Amino acid sequence: MSLAALEEVEVDYPGRGRALGPFSLALEPGETVALIGPSGCGKSTALRLLAGLEPPTRGRAVLAQGRGETSVVFQAPTLMPWASAADNVALPLELSGAGRAEARRRALQALEQVRLPGVAAAKPAQLSGGMAMRVSLARALVTRPRLLLLDEPFAALDEITRRALADDIQTLWAELRPAVVFVTHNVEEALYMAGRLVVMSPGPGRVASVTEVQGPYPRPPGFRTTALFRELAEKVSADLAAAMGAAA
Repeated sequence: MSLAALEEVEVDYPGRGRALGPFSLALEPGETVALIGPSGCGKSTALRLLAGLEPPTRGRAVLAQGRGETSVVFQAPTLMPWASAADNVALPLELSGAGRAEARRRALQALEQVRLPGVAAAKPAQLSGGMAMRVSLARALVTRPRLLLLDEPFAALDEITRRALADDIQTLWAELRPAVVFVTHNVEEALYMAGRLVVMSPGPGRVASVTEVQGPYPRPPGFRTTALFRELAEKVSADLAAAMGAAA
């Protein structure tokens, strides 16, 4: 049985028409999936359906069951500006009924996991973009979710920070083994982050192609320079171009 799924979902918005679908995606426990496609194809809409943040207009969204089972990291860190990093990370635990002392202990542990042990008292305005995104990631992981949804979390970061965070997420995956859905429009980023790549057509997004990546995960050093990586990058880029051409 799948951990979560979208079954022939369609999403219509008033005044905009169809934004997604029909679109189907089934997620197995522990697998890593990237949704890749042009802007406006419905990638983020699919993520919101999986998170239960909105319902489909038609079709069925099967969500991971249980409080704290699904966590979302958005493109912007969305931290509470008045609260410390530790209090931001502790928030999901406190909302679920954990005592303040227990929530803080686990928040500090989560900050250590994302390599930010010294910023517990810092406010978001005192953090760099990369640090704020790490705090957001710690907040998402503090409940030890079974499904982690990442909506272009690296988009506003420099290349060095993007690569460091990509490796950190994979290290955390190896420890917690959540299913991961990673939304991006970058082919090489998708290949590095996921074992299954779903190319979406221009909006309303549909599945244009699916590519399985058989390489090791977490990715070893130098994976981006391997023949497998370069071959798959060309293949997925061609699939993306074909999908956009077919929609033209």
